[in-house]
Amino acid sequence: MKLDAARRGPGEQGKPAFLDDKDAQQKESLYKVNGFNALLSDRIALDRALPDIRHKGCKAKRYLSRLPTVSVVVPFHNEHWTTLLRTAISVINRSPDHLLKEVILVDDHSTKEHCGAPLDRYVEEHLPKVRVLHLPQRSGLIRARLAGARAASAEVLIFLDSHTEANVNWLPPLLEPIAQDYRTCVCPFIDVIAFETFEYRAQDEGARGAFDWEFFYKRLPLLPDDLKHPTEPFKSPVMAGGLFAISAKFFWELGGYDSGLDIWGGEQYELSFKIWQCGGTMVDAPCSRVGHIYRKFAPFPNPGKGDFVGRNYRRVAEVWMDEYKEYLYNRRPHYRKIDPGDLTEQKALRKKLNCKSFKWFMKNIAFDLPKKYPPVEPPDFAFGEVRSVAAPELCVDTLNVGADEPFGLALCVKDEPRRKGEQNFTHTWHKDIRPNTRSICWDVSSLADRAPVNLFGCHGMKGNQLWKYNSEQQWLVHGHNPRCLDCDPGARRIYVTSCDESSSTQKWRIEHVDLKALANWDHADP
Repeated sequence: MKLDAARRGPGEQGKPAFLDDKDAQQKESLYKVNGFNALLSDRIALDRALPDIRHKGCKAKRYLSRLPTVSVVVPFHNEHWTTLLRTAISVINRSPDHLLKEVILVDDHSTKEHCGAPLDRYVEEHLPKVRVLHLPQRSGLIRARLAGARAASAEVLIFLDSHTEANVNWLPPLLEPIAQDYRTCVCPFIDVIAFETFEYRAQDEGARGAFDWEFFYKRLPLLPDDLKHPTEPFKSPVMAGGLFAISAKFFWELGGYDSGLDIWGGEQYELSFKIWQCGGTMVDAPCSRVGHIYRKFAPFPNPGKGDFVGRNYRRVAEVWMDEYKEYLYNRRPHYRKIDPGDLTEQKALRKKLNCKSFKWFMKNIAFDLPKKYPPVEPPDFAFGEVRSVAAPELCVDTLNVGADEPFGLALCVKDEPRRKGEQNFTHTWHKDIRPNTRSICWDVSSLADRAPVNLFGCHGMKGNQLWKYNSEQQWLVHGHNPRCLDCDPGARRIYVTSCDESSSTQKWRIEHVDLKALANWDHADP
């Protein structure tokens, strides 16, 4: 660690790195096929130093002297050379040698030349603990993980994605809960490696995994007891997906992944439900940190045909969710028409393992999920265009800007349908306002007068995203220290400022308003 602390160079210590302008063309061509700044990755050392961002209490923790051995399984398809090798090398360099038995790189029938013989040669010459398993045909993420698990020989399986970096002393916190009870699945904290600069940064200090009733992955706040012990593993209803540790014995007792799941999608729910309902426990370990590149975009098409994700969700729902599956189908009615395939084996496994009901899971494990993500949602407060009273030809329009960007006013699309814009909003029961087609919310982070309104990912925590429509005054009121949405029609700007009953520029007509829902405002908290 002392040697790491002294290292300097591009990306060292997890600091952001940048390319020269002369590299722009090569950078762009590699970006298109990888979804991240692959040229920059090539300029960063394969064994770069990372910042130790663990809670200070983690550095003083002591772990059991006898911990199980590990096989790390890393599936990949056409992964870029340096990000793939950096994944393997970070695991080797930051794992106690006696615990790491092997790293298995599972090649899901890649077509890039470097994923074949050049990778085999490099591994043979430089990485004795690594072996490459080449699949004879494209199988998808789920079956690639299963192939790696079948080839593994250690007591514990750890699954990682192929563009990750293991951080300081990441392994013992994952293994100790399993050593204490082999039916425990353990997930690391997942940090962010920026796709543009390769900066390594903490995502946050933790949350419990969950889902909404369309099967989007969501997060629940930590419980009070968890907050009191910031270095201790805490229970989580659902894993995020690709990064976790589980004993090989327990994994295969559970039947591994359902082999009927295709490509990717739903596997984290299937395994999470199975773990909890069939006698296991799942925890997140705050002292284990692994960085992950979240790509800017998916660089290659999925090999699946049709709605394979919907089919996977249907399989999970039919086997594990009992009567709660209806809430999923009510949101996604077309799932009812999807053929999930033969479920005989999965239903027999559930019966053989004497697994608990989904109602038990919801009442004992995900007990606070329905409050934040109700199976039957309350009515929204309003929806449609938001039209200025002072300048009735103008409507609020995001113009499809992205996160962290301000937006303003534009000529109302409904007055002239040939116009383009994003002018349909919903004032949701979460008490935020968002475009109808995106989970991104009106957000005001500045306390300054005339603070701009930006878009930011919806978090459901109110705060910067709290809005209330006052139908009598026609005000859109922001925050707990109320300020009103105002505008400068000439400049087509919107902002928040002190509410003024005499100001016509603070008045707004929302196309459809549910007055009954607004009257029930105080009882509508998620």
